[in-house]
Amino acid sequence: MRYRHNGVNGKRTLGRAGADGLSLAAARAAAAAHRHRLETAPAAVTPVTGVTGLSGGGRDSIEVAVASFLELHARRKTRASTAWAAERVFNRIVLPAWRGRAIGDICKRDVIDLVEGVAASGRGHQANKTLAILSKFFNWLVGRDALALSPVAGVERPYEEKARERVLTDTEVRALWGACAGTGPFDRALKVMLLTGARRNEVSRIEWSELDDARRVWKLPGRRTKNGREHVIPLSTQAWALVQAQPRLAGCRYVFTTDGRTAIAAWDKHKRRIGAEAGIAYNAWRLHDLRRTCASGMQKLGISVPVIEKALNHTSGTFRGIVGVYQQHDYADEIRIALQKWADRVKEIVGGEPGKVFSLHGRGR
Repeated sequence: MRYRHNGVNGKRTLGRAGADGLSLAAARAAAAAHRHRLETAPAAVTPVTGVTGLSGGGRDSIEVAVASFLELHARRKTRASTAWAAERVFNRIVLPAWRGRAIGDICKRDVIDLVEGVAASGRGHQANKTLAILSKFFNWLVGRDALALSPVAGVERPYEEKARERVLTDTEVRALWGACAGTGPFDRALKVMLLTGARRNEVSRIEWSELDDARRVWKLPGRRTKNGREHVIPLSTQAWALVQAQPRLAGCRYVFTTDGRTAIAAWDKHKRRIGAEAGIAYNAWRLHDLRRTCASGMQKLGISVPVIEKALNHTSGTFRGIVGVYQQHDYADEIRIALQKWADRVKEIVGGEPGKVFSLHGRGR
Protein backbone atom coordinates (compact mmCIF):
# COMPACT_ATOMS: atom_id res chain seq x y z
CA MET A 1 0.00 0.00 0.00
CA ARG A 2 1.44 3.36 -1.03
CA TYR A 3 0.11 6.52 0.56
CA ARG A 4 0.89 10.12 1.39
CA HIS A 5 0.38 11.38 4.97
CA ASN A 6 1.26 14.81 6.35
CA GLY A 7 3.20 15.56 3.20
CA VAL A 8 5.31 12.41 3.43
CA ASN A 9 5.13 9.47 1.04
CA GLY A 10 4.90 6.08 2.68
CA LYS A 11 4.69 2.40 1.88
CA ARG A 12 3.25 -0.43 4.00
CA THR A 13 3.38 -4.15 3.33
CA LEU A 14 -0.05 -5.61 4.05
CA GLY A 15 0.85 -9.28 3.70
CA ARG A 16 1.81 -11.99 1.26
CA ALA A 17 -0.17 -12.67 -1.91
CA GLY A 18 -0.84 -16.06 -3.42
CA ALA A 19 -2.90 -19.11 -2.57
CA ASP A 20 -1.92 -19.12 1.11
CA GLY A 21 -1.80 -15.34 1.50
CA LEU A 22 -4.14 -12.36 1.43
CA SER A 23 -7.08 -12.34 -0.94
CA LEU A 24 -7.83 -9.13 -2.80
CA ALA A 25 -10.77 -8.46 -0.49
CA ALA A 26 -8.64 -8.98 2.62
CA ALA A 27 -5.92 -6.71 1.22
CA ARG A 28 -8.46 -3.97 0.57
CA ALA A 29 -9.80 -4.33 4.11
CA ALA A 30 -6.29 -4.11 5.56
CA ALA A 31 -5.52 -1.05 3.45
CA ALA A 32 -8.75 0.65 4.51
CA ALA A 33 -8.02 -0.04 8.18
CA HIS A 34 -4.50 1.38 7.88
CA ARG A 35 -5.74 4.42 5.98
CA HIS A 36 -8.27 5.09 8.70
CA ARG A 37 -5.60 4.90 11.41
CA LEU A 38 -3.54 7.45 9.53
CA GLU A 39 -6.46 9.80 9.11
CA THR A 40 -7.56 9.59 12.74
CA ALA A 41 -4.12 9.50 14.38
CA PRO A 42 -4.45 13.00 15.96
CA ALA A 43 -7.72 11.96 17.60
CA ALA A 44 -7.13 8.47 18.90
CA VAL A 45 -10.38 8.46 20.85
CA THR A 46 -12.47 8.60 17.70
CA PRO A 47 -13.79 5.13 16.88
CA VAL A 48 -13.76 3.78 13.37
CA THR A 49 -17.49 3.39 13.60
CA GLY A 50 -19.93 2.68 16.36
CA VAL A 51 -21.74 -0.55 17.05
CA THR A 52 -25.36 0.24 17.72
CA GLY A 53 -27.18 -0.93 20.82
CA LEU A 54 -29.37 -3.46 19.07
CA SER A 55 -29.82 -6.70 20.94
CA GLY A 56 -30.49 -10.08 19.40
CA GLY A 57 -30.16 -10.07 15.65
CA GLY A 58 -28.83 -6.58 15.08
CA ARG A 59 -28.28 -5.69 11.42
CA ASP A 60 -24.76 -4.32 11.94
CA SER A 61 -22.38 -5.71 9.34
CA ILE A 62 -19.39 -7.81 10.30
CA GLU A 63 -17.11 -5.13 8.81
CA VAL A 64 -18.58 -2.45 11.09
CA ALA A 65 -18.36 -4.66 14.16
CA VAL A 66 -14.78 -5.74 13.48
CA ALA A 67 -13.63 -2.16 12.90
CA SER A 68 -15.21 -1.08 16.19
CA PHE A 69 -13.77 -4.03 18.11
CA LEU A 70 -10.26 -3.33 16.86
CA GLU A 71 -10.47 0.39 17.58
CA LEU A 72 -12.38 0.41 20.86
CA HIS A 73 -11.01 -2.75 22.46
CA ALA A 74 -8.00 -4.38 20.81
CA ARG A 75 -5.88 -1.27 20.21
CA ARG A 76 -6.80 0.44 23.47
CA LYS A 77 -6.95 -2.37 25.99
CA THR A 78 -4.47 -4.99 24.76
CA ARG A 79 -0.80 -5.03 23.87
CA ALA A 80 0.17 -3.80 20.42
CA SER A 81 1.24 -7.31 19.37
CA THR A 82 -2.09 -8.75 20.52
CA ALA A 83 -4.05 -6.12 18.60
CA TRP A 84 -1.93 -6.74 15.52
CA ALA A 85 -2.53 -10.50 15.73
CA ALA A 86 -6.30 -9.95 15.99
CA GLU A 87 -6.32 -7.59 13.01
CA ARG A 88 -4.35 -10.12 10.99
CA VAL A 89 -6.85 -12.90 11.75
CA PHE A 90 -9.82 -10.73 10.83
CA ASN A 91 -8.26 -9.52 7.58
CA ARG A 92 -6.93 -12.88 6.43
CA ILE A 93 -9.53 -15.34 7.69
CA VAL A 94 -12.74 -13.88 9.08
CA LEU A 95 -13.63 -11.02 6.75
CA PRO A 96 -12.92 -12.89 3.49
CA ALA A 97 -15.36 -15.59 4.65
CA TRP A 98 -18.11 -13.44 6.17
CA ARG A 99 -17.90 -10.13 4.35
CA GLY A 100 -21.26 -8.42 3.87
CA ARG A 101 -23.07 -10.47 6.51
CA ALA A 102 -24.86 -9.08 9.55
CA ILE A 103 -23.44 -10.08 12.92
CA GLY A 104 -26.86 -11.30 14.04
CA ASP A 105 -26.99 -13.78 11.14
CA ILE A 106 -23.74 -15.52 12.01
CA CYS A 107 -24.50 -18.77 13.85
CA LYS A 108 -22.57 -21.48 15.63
CA ARG A 109 -22.41 -23.60 12.47
CA ASP A 110 -20.66 -20.73 10.65
CA VAL A 111 -18.01 -20.52 13.37
CA ILE A 112 -17.44 -24.29 13.34
CA ASP A 113 -17.12 -24.39 9.54
CA LEU A 114 -14.67 -21.49 9.57
CA VAL A 115 -12.26 -22.75 12.22
CA GLU A 116 -12.42 -26.38 11.08
CA GLY A 117 -11.65 -25.23 7.56
CA VAL A 118 -8.52 -23.48 8.83
CA ALA A 119 -7.50 -26.58 10.79
CA ALA A 120 -8.10 -28.81 7.76
CA SER A 121 -5.64 -26.71 5.75
CA GLY A 122 -2.87 -27.80 8.11
CA ARG A 123 -2.94 -24.70 10.32
CA GLY A 124 -4.18 -26.20 13.56
CA HIS A 125 -2.59 -23.62 15.84
CA GLN A 126 -3.97 -20.81 13.69
CA ALA A 127 -7.44 -22.37 13.88
CA ASN A 128 -7.33 -22.34 17.68
CA LYS A 129 -6.11 -18.75 17.68
CA THR A 130 -8.92 -17.75 15.33
CA LEU A 131 -11.49 -19.35 17.64
CA ALA A 132 -10.03 -17.54 20.67
CA ILE A 133 -10.16 -14.17 18.89
CA LEU A 134 -13.72 -14.78 17.69
CA SER A 135 -14.72 -15.70 21.25
CA LYS A 136 -13.34 -12.41 22.57
CA PHE A 137 -14.95 -10.51 19.68
CA PHE A 138 -18.47 -11.93 20.09
CA ASN A 139 -18.35 -11.69 23.89
CA TRP A 140 -17.43 -8.04 23.45
CA LEU A 141 -20.47 -7.57 21.23
CA VAL A 142 -22.69 -9.29 23.82
CA GLY A 143 -21.29 -7.00 26.49
CA ARG A 144 -22.23 -3.98 24.37
CA ASP A 145 -25.76 -5.36 23.88
CA ALA A 146 -25.19 -5.68 20.13
CA LEU A 147 -25.95 -9.40 20.38
CA ALA A 148 -27.95 -11.48 22.82
CA LEU A 149 -25.76 -14.60 22.64
CA SER A 150 -22.31 -15.44 21.31
CA PRO A 151 -22.26 -17.99 18.44
CA VAL A 152 -18.87 -19.16 19.71
CA ALA A 153 -20.29 -20.49 22.99
CA GLY A 154 -19.81 -24.26 23.19
CA VAL A 155 -17.55 -24.52 20.11
CA GLU A 156 -14.64 -26.84 20.85
CA ARG A 157 -11.10 -26.08 19.77
CA PRO A 158 -10.54 -27.81 16.42
CA TYR A 159 -6.94 -28.73 17.09
CA GLU A 160 -5.32 -30.46 20.07
CA GLU A 161 -2.08 -28.66 20.77
CA LYS A 162 0.82 -30.29 22.53
CA ALA A 163 3.38 -28.42 24.56
CA ARG A 164 6.46 -27.99 22.42
CA GLU A 165 9.73 -29.16 23.94
CA ARG A 166 12.04 -28.62 20.97
CA VAL A 167 15.60 -27.66 21.90
CA LEU A 168 18.15 -27.06 19.17
CA THR A 169 21.17 -29.33 19.12
CA ASP A 170 24.69 -27.92 19.12
CA THR A 171 24.94 -28.83 15.44
CA GLU A 172 21.76 -26.88 14.66
CA VAL A 173 22.92 -23.91 16.72
CA ARG A 174 26.18 -23.87 14.76
CA ALA A 175 24.32 -24.13 11.44
CA LEU A 176 21.84 -21.35 12.26
CA TRP A 177 24.58 -19.08 13.55
CA GLY A 178 26.55 -19.65 10.37
CA ALA A 179 23.47 -18.94 8.26
CA CYS A 180 23.23 -15.58 10.03
CA ALA A 181 26.71 -14.52 9.02
CA GLY A 182 25.38 -11.42 7.29
CA THR A 183 25.11 -7.97 8.81
CA GLY A 184 21.38 -7.54 8.23
CA PRO A 185 19.02 -6.75 11.12
CA PHE A 186 17.24 -10.12 10.96
CA ASP A 187 20.50 -12.08 11.24
CA ARG A 188 21.70 -10.07 14.22
CA ALA A 189 18.28 -10.11 15.89
CA LEU A 190 18.14 -13.92 15.69
CA LYS A 191 21.53 -14.15 17.38
CA VAL A 192 20.39 -11.80 20.14
CA MET A 193 17.32 -14.01 20.68
CA LEU A 194 19.55 -17.04 21.13
CA LEU A 195 21.96 -15.25 23.49
CA THR A 196 19.31 -13.62 25.70
CA GLY A 197 16.36 -16.02 25.52
CA ALA A 198 14.10 -13.03 24.83
CA ARG A 199 10.99 -13.44 22.71
CA ARG A 200 10.84 -12.58 19.01
CA ASN A 201 8.64 -9.49 19.41
CA GLU A 202 10.72 -8.25 22.33
CA VAL A 203 13.97 -8.40 20.36
CA SER A 204 12.47 -7.23 17.06
CA ARG A 205 11.22 -3.99 18.62
CA ILE A 206 14.20 -3.04 20.79
CA GLU A 207 14.49 0.75 20.97
CA TRP A 208 17.73 2.64 21.46
CA SER A 209 16.17 4.34 24.48
CA GLU A 210 15.82 0.93 26.18
CA LEU A 211 19.60 0.38 26.20
CA ASP A 212 21.68 1.58 29.14
CA ASP A 213 25.18 2.14 27.79
CA ALA A 214 26.74 2.66 31.21
CA ARG A 215 25.54 -0.64 32.66
CA ARG A 216 25.20 -2.51 29.36
CA VAL A 217 21.67 -3.61 30.13
CA TRP A 218 18.47 -3.72 28.13
CA LYS A 219 15.49 -2.30 30.04
CA LEU A 220 12.45 -3.97 28.54
CA PRO A 221 9.33 -1.99 29.59
CA GLY A 222 6.31 -3.79 30.99
CA ARG A 223 4.12 -2.74 28.07
CA ARG A 224 6.22 -4.98 25.83
CA THR A 225 6.53 -8.06 28.04
CA LYS A 226 4.12 -10.98 28.15
CA ASN A 227 3.49 -10.68 31.88
CA GLY A 228 3.35 -6.88 31.90
CA ARG A 229 6.40 -6.55 34.18
CA GLU A 230 9.51 -4.55 33.40
CA HIS A 231 12.46 -6.82 32.68
CA VAL A 232 16.08 -5.73 32.92
CA ILE A 233 18.38 -7.96 30.85
CA PRO A 234 22.16 -7.67 31.38
CA LEU A 235 23.64 -8.13 27.92
CA SER A 236 26.63 -10.37 27.46
CA THR A 237 29.69 -9.07 25.66
CA GLN A 238 28.57 -10.88 22.51
CA ALA A 239 24.96 -9.64 22.65
CA TRP A 240 26.03 -6.07 23.34
CA ALA A 241 28.39 -6.15 20.34
CA LEU A 242 25.57 -7.34 18.06
CA VAL A 243 23.26 -4.54 19.18
CA GLN A 244 25.91 -1.85 18.95
CA ALA A 245 26.89 -3.04 15.46
CA GLN A 246 23.51 -1.89 14.16
CA PRO A 247 23.67 1.55 12.47
CA ARG A 248 21.77 4.32 14.25
CA LEU A 249 19.50 5.85 11.65
CA ALA A 250 18.39 9.45 12.13
CA GLY A 251 14.78 9.69 13.25
CA CYS A 252 14.40 5.94 13.89
CA ARG A 253 13.98 4.70 17.45
CA TYR A 254 14.32 1.01 16.59
CA VAL A 255 17.60 -0.90 16.74
CA PHE A 256 16.57 -3.52 14.19
CA THR A 257 14.98 -1.88 11.14
CA THR A 258 15.14 -2.19 7.38
CA ASP A 259 13.45 1.05 6.35
CA GLY A 260 14.57 3.48 9.05
CA ARG A 261 10.99 3.95 10.28
CA THR A 262 9.58 0.69 11.62
CA ALA A 263 10.85 -2.36 13.46
CA ILE A 264 11.53 -5.58 11.57
CA ALA A 265 8.44 -7.78 11.24
CA ALA A 266 8.54 -10.10 8.18
CA TRP A 267 10.06 -12.97 10.13
CA ASP A 268 8.43 -15.80 8.18
CA LYS A 269 10.37 -15.02 5.01
CA HIS A 270 13.69 -14.64 6.81
CA LYS A 271 13.15 -17.71 8.98
CA ARG A 272 12.62 -19.66 5.75
CA ARG A 273 15.83 -18.20 4.28
CA ILE A 274 17.93 -18.79 7.39
CA GLY A 275 16.63 -22.32 7.85
CA ALA A 276 17.34 -23.18 4.20
CA GLU A 277 20.90 -21.90 4.47
CA ALA A 278 21.36 -23.86 7.70
CA GLY A 279 19.95 -27.03 6.13
CA ILE A 280 17.07 -27.22 8.62
CA ALA A 281 13.57 -27.83 7.26
CA TYR A 282 11.16 -24.90 7.63
CA ASN A 283 8.67 -26.85 9.77
CA ALA A 284 11.38 -28.50 11.88
CA TRP A 285 12.07 -25.45 14.03
CA ARG A 286 10.51 -22.25 15.34
CA LEU A 287 11.99 -18.99 16.50
CA HIS A 288 10.68 -19.71 19.99
CA ASP A 289 12.96 -22.78 20.06
CA LEU A 290 15.83 -20.30 20.53
CA ARG A 291 14.37 -19.23 23.87
CA ARG A 292 14.00 -22.82 25.00
CA THR A 293 17.53 -23.61 23.82
CA CYS A 294 18.90 -20.70 25.84
CA ALA A 295 17.16 -21.93 29.00
CA SER A 296 18.26 -25.52 28.46
CA GLY A 297 21.81 -24.42 27.71
CA MET A 298 22.08 -22.44 30.93
CA GLN A 299 20.74 -25.40 32.90
CA LYS A 300 23.45 -27.65 31.40
CA LEU A 301 26.02 -25.10 32.57
CA GLY A 302 24.85 -25.55 36.14
CA ILE A 303 22.80 -22.35 36.40
CA SER A 304 20.08 -22.69 39.05
CA VAL A 305 16.43 -22.81 37.99
CA PRO A 306 15.47 -19.59 39.88
CA VAL A 307 18.18 -17.65 38.04
CA ILE A 308 17.08 -19.06 34.67
CA GLU A 309 13.44 -18.16 35.35
CA LYS A 310 14.41 -14.63 36.35
CA ALA A 311 16.60 -14.33 33.25
CA LEU A 312 13.62 -15.27 31.06
CA ASN A 313 11.17 -13.10 33.06
CA HIS A 314 9.07 -16.09 34.09
CA THR A 315 6.61 -15.61 36.95
CA SER A 316 5.41 -19.22 37.04
CA GLY A 317 7.30 -22.21 38.35
CA THR A 318 9.63 -21.25 41.20
CA PHE A 319 8.12 -17.79 41.64
CA ARG A 320 4.42 -18.58 41.47
CA GLY A 321 1.95 -17.75 44.23
CA ILE A 322 3.12 -16.52 47.59
CA VAL A 323 6.78 -17.05 46.77
CA GLY A 324 6.52 -14.48 44.01
CA VAL A 325 5.02 -11.98 46.44
CA TYR A 326 7.69 -12.24 49.13
CA GLN A 327 10.73 -13.21 47.08
CA GLN A 328 11.87 -9.83 45.77
CA HIS A 329 15.56 -10.51 45.10
CA ASP A 330 16.14 -9.51 41.47
CA TYR A 331 19.14 -11.83 40.84
CA ALA A 332 20.73 -9.11 38.69
CA ASP A 333 24.33 -10.18 39.27
CA GLU A 334 23.49 -13.86 38.93
CA ILE A 335 21.64 -13.24 35.66
CA ARG A 336 24.57 -11.30 34.23
CA ILE A 337 26.97 -14.13 35.01
CA ALA A 338 24.52 -16.75 33.69
CA LEU A 339 23.92 -15.00 30.35
CA GLN A 340 27.65 -14.40 29.90
CA LYS A 341 28.36 -18.07 30.57
CA TRP A 342 25.74 -19.04 28.00
CA ALA A 343 27.11 -16.58 25.43
CA ASP A 344 30.59 -17.98 25.92
CA ARG A 345 29.21 -21.48 25.47
CA VAL A 346 27.53 -20.43 22.21
CA LYS A 347 30.84 -18.94 21.06
CA GLU A 348 32.48 -22.28 21.75
CA ILE A 349 29.72 -24.17 19.90
CA VAL A 350 29.94 -22.05 16.77
CA GLY A 351 33.69 -22.41 16.55
CA GLY A 352 35.21 -19.77 18.77
CA GLU A 353 37.49 -20.21 21.74
CA PRO A 354 35.90 -20.92 25.13
CA GLY A 355 35.35 -17.68 26.99
CA LYS A 356 36.51 -16.93 30.52
CA VAL A 357 33.88 -15.99 33.09
CA PHE A 358 34.88 -13.79 35.97
CA SER A 359 32.98 -13.24 39.19
CA LEU A 360 31.22 -9.90 39.12
CA HIS A 361 31.34 -7.90 42.35
CA GLY A 362 28.93 -5.02 42.37
CA ARG A 363 25.72 -4.75 40.42
CA GLY A 364 25.77 -3.30 36.93
CA ARG A 365 29.45 -3.85 36.17
